[in-house]
This record gives sequence, C-alpha cells and structure tokens, in this order.
Amino acid sequence: MNWARTTAFALSVVLTAGSFPAVAAATEVPAVCASGPASFPKPESAVVVEPGVSLSAKTSEHPPGTTFWLGGGRHTLADDPYSQVIPKDGNVYLGAPGAVLDGRGINRTAFTQHAKDVVIRGLTIRGFAAPQDQGVVNHDSGEHWVIEGNVIEDNRGAAMMAGPRQEVLGNCLRNNGQYAINAYRAGGGITGLVVEGNEIAGNNTDDWEKKSPGCGCSGGAKFWAVDGADIRGNWVHHNHGVGLWADTNNNDFIVEDNLIEDNDAEGLFYEISYNLIIRSNVFRRNALKLGRDFAARGNNFPIGAVYLSESGGEPRIWARTDMIEIAENEFVDNWGGLTLWENADRFCNSPSNTSTGTCTRVVASPSDCAPESIAVSPAYDDCRWKTQRVNVHDNVFRSAPDCTGFCGRMAVLSNYGTYPSWSPYRGNVVSEAVTFAQDNEWFSNTYVGHWSFVAHDASRSLDVAAWQAAPYGQDPCSTFDGAGGCPAR
Repeated sequence: MNWARTTAFALSVVLTAGSFPAVAAATEVPAVCASGPASFPKPESAVVVEPGVSLSAKTSEHPPGTTFWLGGGRHTLADDPYSQVIPKDGNVYLGAPGAVLDGRGINRTAFTQHAKDVVIRGLTIRGFAAPQDQGVVNHDSGEHWVIEGNVIEDNRGAAMMAGPRQEVLGNCLRNNGQYAINAYRAGGGITGLVVEGNEIAGNNTDDWEKKSPGCGCSGGAKFWAVDGADIRGNWVHHNHGVGLWADTNNNDFIVEDNLIEDNDAEGLFYEISYNLIIRSNVFRRNALKLGRDFAARGNNFPIGAVYLSESGGEPRIWARTDMIEIAENEFVDNWGGLTLWENADRFCNSPSNTSTGTCTRVVASPSDCAPESIAVSPAYDDCRWKTQRVNVHDNVFRSAPDCTGFCGRMAVLSNYGTYPSWSPYRGNVVSEAVTFAQDNEWFSNTYVGHWSFVAHDASRSLDVAAWQAAPYGQDPCSTFDGAGGCPAR
C-alpha cells in the first residue's frame, strides 16, 4: 500500500450493465455483462453433466484432457465449504446456455489446484465465498488457464486468481467482494498474462480499504510481481477503489485500447514496478470520490487518473520497453491527470517500506541495502524504486467544467525524507531527483479547461507559465485551450 495514500472516441450508446447505467463507446469496449455468457458449441465427445450430477465426481472419474458440457440450469457442489472441482491437465468445462455454477454462499472455491491448460468457457459462476486474497476460479494460480466468455459475479474474495500465461478473455467480472482478478502466485513466476475484452465492473463490494485501512487490497484487478502482461480492450468501470492496480515488482505491462471510467479511486495505479506502456486508452471520471475525500480533509496530495508510485523505466530489466510511456490517451473529466510520486522514505530495507521484506529487482537481498553500504554506489541508486524515464506525450487532457481547487492537476513530486536516521535520502534529495534528474518529461500534449501543476513537493503549485519555464521546462509543444504548441515545420 502506498504511503502517500494513507497520510473523442466513436459515437456512444447507452448500455445497462448490471446495476450500472453507463455510457460506452460502441466500437471500443465490450458490453459483456449486458449480453451474458458467450455461447460455445458442444463437442460430440463431451461428457454431459446435468444439474444435480456432481461435477467434482465426474472430473475425478475421467482422465486428463476430458471436455465436460454443463447442461442448462443450476449446478451446485456438496454442502461443504471445501467442496470444489479439481481439474486435471487439459480439462475443458463448457456451459450450455443458462448453465450456472452456484456456490450458494457455502462453497469457498469453484476450480482449484495445479492442473495446466485448463479451459473454462460459457458459464455463470456466482455465490462462492472465497476468503480475503483468495479466488474462486483457478484458486491456486495454475499455469495457462483460459477463462473465456463467462460471467463471474457476486462472489466473495476475487472472481479468479491468475497464473503464468493465463488468458482472461471476454468475461463479465462484476460485483465481487474484493477483486475481479488477483494475479498473485506464491513465489512469483507469473509471466505472459493476457487480459483482453473483459468487462470489469463494480468490484470490491466488501469495501476492503474501510475494513482494513491501508491494506492495498481492493479494486477491479490487482497484479503482484507479474512479468509481462497485455491488458487491452477492456471496459473497467464503477469499481469501488482503483480500477487496475499493479503493486510490487511488476514489469513489462502494455495497457492499451481500454475504457477506464467511473472508478472511485485512480483508473490505473502502478506501484514499485517497472517498464510500462499506457497508450490509446480513454480515462473518464476516475478518482472523483477519492479526490473529493482528500479535498474535504484539506489534504493537498495530487490525486490523478493515473498514479505512478516509485515506478519507472529500467533498462537493466528486460521488457518490450525500457521506459514508462504514456501516449495517445484521452483523459476526460477525471479528478486529476497524472501523478508521478516517489516516497523518499520507501526503499529496500527501510522500516517505512510497506512492502515488507521486498527489494527492488536490481538488488539481491535487503542485506545489500544495509546502513553501512547504502550511502555509496551502487546500493545508493539500486536500493530505491525510482520514478524515472517517464514520457508523457500526445495525450488529450480535458478537465471537468466545474473543476476548481485541488482537481485538474498534474504532478511530479516527493516528500521531504526523514526516516530512518541512517537513510541517505533524507531532506530534498529525492524531490530534486524526481523533478529534475530522472528523465520525467511531458511534451506535445493538449490541455482543455482548468489545469495546474505540482512539482518537487505538494506545497509547490505552478501555473502553466511556471510549469513550462525554467527550471521545470515541462510540456514544450503542448497546447492549453488552443494556445501554444510548436510552429509547423
């Protein structure tokens, strides 16, 4: 959990997704929840499982690679919290029209254990009671599960966990107690994750940040130590918290062609992670609740639609980019724009590091960041997660018409380092670095409406002229309400 947080597209049509009347660009995002589970053909070789027949027993009786066809109607498991379906390698589970697997608030999980290459398609999966941080589908983060065309809704915990090479395609993932997706595997090792064409809506119904303040355990989707993820073409909306949250040593993410709107907190939060491309997305009306809550308390921390916290480009870690590039997106009526933040007191081996026991990906162990070594190179540089090498260009930023005060802000900043006493990052060391020395650049953007800028620390507020002038020199060739830009060549 982050320290600072705790102290136009095509013609649109109106769609109804569950309880959310929403506006979605018709050609850009999938209204999966409005249409229900996808239809898939029944293979001739499939084992038919009708309601009332034990899917767990049928799975146990048949060999790996069996395809099961769940007939229309309500399927249930035994009256035992730990009753579950344990797939074998290569098993396929297909739902006939109207097939529902219902946990009835009794069963904790639906599909579990460590089989590979499992496929789950065309089902409605609801009513399971997974505990905190656990998932209903792929509970144990098995490898290369394909979860496609399902409606997974109204469960406790997460709708699903994610494992290596998992494909999450065209699902409705809504109204789950904690997350739609919890991409976590003990020991790490999640690579090649694909999340495409899903509707991720209304999750965190149990309001985990209120239950456990500062837990960092809520939102639409959460990613932990994932190395390689393509998140494209999703509609992420009305989640009670962050829309998409990558937390702790993630790397090599591409987030593109998504509509991310109406989430209570940031649309995208990328925390102590590396190497990211954010392009061709629409961010709309995000963080209005969070921003207003901060403003009502007089907290001047800049809340944005996108929040980069101790995250940046790192050429030493292989990825499809060695930067964070934020380009060709449209930001409309969000509380704020982008916040680039670096906590001066958060680094490997610091007592202030809320990711306890975690080090940067360029340090072998906390012992490399001991008081006697951290003040000199290479530990001085390598023990910090740095907000660095961020390029923000060719985006459109439109503030809300009634935006005044703490809304409508861009920011690149840190806090005054104070702790621990042996930290070499005390004082303004990190504020100076993140603002002036770590290649964080805005240029060639379009601004419409009220915008102001925060640089160096939360108390330093700038107007457009100061933001563009020395020593900041940001947003060359950008336009502000049609003024500015660079001469045509």
